[in-house]
Amino acid sequence: MSEAAGRPGPAGAPDRWRMPSETSRHDATWMAWPSQGYTLGETAEEVERARTTWAAVANAVADFEPVRMAVVPADLEVAERYLRGDVELVPTALDDAWMRDIGPTFVVSDHGTLGAVDWVFNGWGAQSWASWEHDAKVGAFVAGLAGAQLIDSPLVNEGGGIHVDGLGTVLLTETVQLDPGRNPGLTRADVEAELARTIGATAYVWLPRGLTRDYDEFGTRGHVDIVATIPSPGVVLLHDQQDPSHPDHAVSRQLREVLEDARDARGERFEVVGVPAPRTLADDEGPVDWSYLNHLVVNDGVIACTFGDEQDEASLGVLAEAYPGRRIVGIDARPLFDRGGGIHCITQQQPAL
Repeated sequence: MSEAAGRPGPAGAPDRWRMPSETSRHDATWMAWPSQGYTLGETAEEVERARTTWAAVANAVADFEPVRMAVVPADLEVAERYLRGDVELVPTALDDAWMRDIGPTFVVSDHGTLGAVDWVFNGWGAQSWASWEHDAKVGAFVAGLAGAQLIDSPLVNEGGGIHVDGLGTVLLTETVQLDPGRNPGLTRADVEAELARTIGATAYVWLPRGLTRDYDEFGTRGHVDIVATIPSPGVVLLHDQQDPSHPDHAVSRQLREVLEDARDARGERFEVVGVPAPRTLADDEGPVDWSYLNHLVVNDGVIACTFGDEQDEASLGVLAEAYPGRRIVGIDARPLFDRGGGIHCITQQQPAL
């Protein structure tokens, strides 16, 4: 993998980068406006649902922190009709609208520098339906607008494929970073060395897989941000499918075993807190991967997925306990999950220095 890189600090040593926890303060949240393809939809009704849902997330985030929205130039007037006036629109070419994955991963240095890791993006492992001519350039584009030092990485990775605690622990899945469609030939050690260089990782919790639906045609092949997250050091929230008839029932239990046996960057074991999955088990395409884990933590709040499900209130209550002092805002995320993701997938936080 690449050699260490960074702007020399006051003593002449290169910067050491660290990815802060999502719970740290943000300067902004970045998003991208849906403009074409399956994400936008084919019918007028589908287009309206996509635009309304993306706007609902952006407008909710804007109650807590600034939002910067990348928009295809031809859609600027459309986006203005749906978005609050204080959402900043940034024109650029896009293939899709999953900013978590196409945008950079922001990091900070020991010397107070903002950095932006520009992973290689290849359409979630060169999926046959994906295009990424423009999206592969979004990481560097956003980094430039944010005034961040660009950190180029040869690793094919997406923001939805990692979660951190800000202390050096990273959650990731074997079927993403070790995917032959992403990084053929790389070993765990190779991936870990690059994550140490780029985001300051020192402890690696490798989950064997993600949720079942995520391996269907429009899935990511196992993104961790629909499965588990770290709301505070030493605590992991885990998607808990409690119905034995759903294939993720076995997955949840397998992942719990791995997490309970793991140790964080401090050498301590995790408290694993299950977040019960929605009670809806299937839609027209099969078993759903609806998950309350795909939320975004913002300044003083959490933007959470709801599903019009009888489990919504109780599971958002678990989030409220995990994030004390933050206001929980629920948004119907079914139109996002219909398209292959959730609230976390369409957002990317820029940490405050």
